[in-house]
Amino acid sequence: MRTIMAFLTMTGFLIHIAAVYPAGPPLLKVEGKQLKTPDGKAVRLRGVNIPSLEWGQGEHVFDSLRVAIDDWGVNLIRLPLAQDRWFGHTWEKKDEGKSYRETVRDFVRRAAAKRCYVILDLHWSNAGRWGQHIGQHQMPDDNSVAFWQDVAAAFANHSAVLFGLYNEPYGVSWPIWRDGGTVVEEDKKAGRKWEYHTPGLQKLLDVCRAAGAKNIVLAGGLDWGYDLSGVVQGHALHDPKGNGVVYDTHIYPWKKDWDRWVTPTVKKYAVFVGEFGPDYDLDKKDPKKFLSEILSYLDKYELSWTAWCMHPGAKPCLIKDWKYTLTPFGEPVVKALRAGVRR
Repeated sequence: MRTIMAFLTMTGFLIHIAAVYPAGPPLLKVEGKQLKTPDGKAVRLRGVNIPSLEWGQGEHVFDSLRVAIDDWGVNLIRLPLAQDRWFGHTWEKKDEGKSYRETVRDFVRRAAAKRCYVILDLHWSNAGRWGQHIGQHQMPDDNSVAFWQDVAAAFANHSAVLFGLYNEPYGVSWPIWRDGGTVVEEDKKAGRKWEYHTPGLQKLLDVCRAAGAKNIVLAGGLDWGYDLSGVVQGHALHDPKGNGVVYDTHIYPWKKDWDRWVTPTVKKYAVFVGEFGPDYDLDKKDPKKFLSEILSYLDKYELSWTAWCMHPGAKPCLIKDWKYTLTPFGEPVVKALRAGVRR
């Protein structure tokens, strides 16, 4: 057993958190294009996204964790989070985020006890305004710095935990993606527009390292996480003090020309496919062709991956209901997961 002590700064006062974690899976480090254990063994991770903590308090996440590990054989779970909920800036609870943080810690404890890795993914932010505009934005904001200061301190060097710096950046240049700047974001449907400062992904990485956390970080590309072209064009992140960076791409049927936007980075850096799935309407569109193509691509380059997603209300769905009945998308994914365990 080991004890991790973290001090969370919130609105001018300190909250003390003591978390005791069981021994987890081996610590991972990026070496070249691979993830490796301390004894030099290359590791390939396969798993699923388990959503709902981004939009709520995670009603089914523990049941999904059990099914994913015990029945499907995953060794990785991507867990989407919201910075406002971490600090309690939402309507669901009036405990300043205490129960939310405990849910995340308990999820990690349970996964680690079964030697499963967890990506803590900053999925939803707030355009720099606590308690407002909570959702997916173009870039992380300055409040994301506070989020990563706390999360990195709480899970520093936990062998089961990887940090997903930001879910799906989009609509900015590669220099702003890396180094930060002003973001002007507009929701034309809702008739809203706001301006905020993004620290950039390099700053978020540096914040994690300043907290003493060497955990692997994942950096999503542009175009809603799909485009990794800028990484090989001089905008890679620098991580001299940590266990390395993995670049995260999200591949869906409408994201075309993988060999232009993704493969050049795959050939040079460690790359992870954090989301993939077929067209949303599984009743009208057969997912077999796309799934055959993406699973072949993942195997060709031996990429780690998490399919989106293990929730019947967040398309594209791996499951039809909370009995965990598989969809036509879920069936081949679970087959691939189980085959990976056998290997």
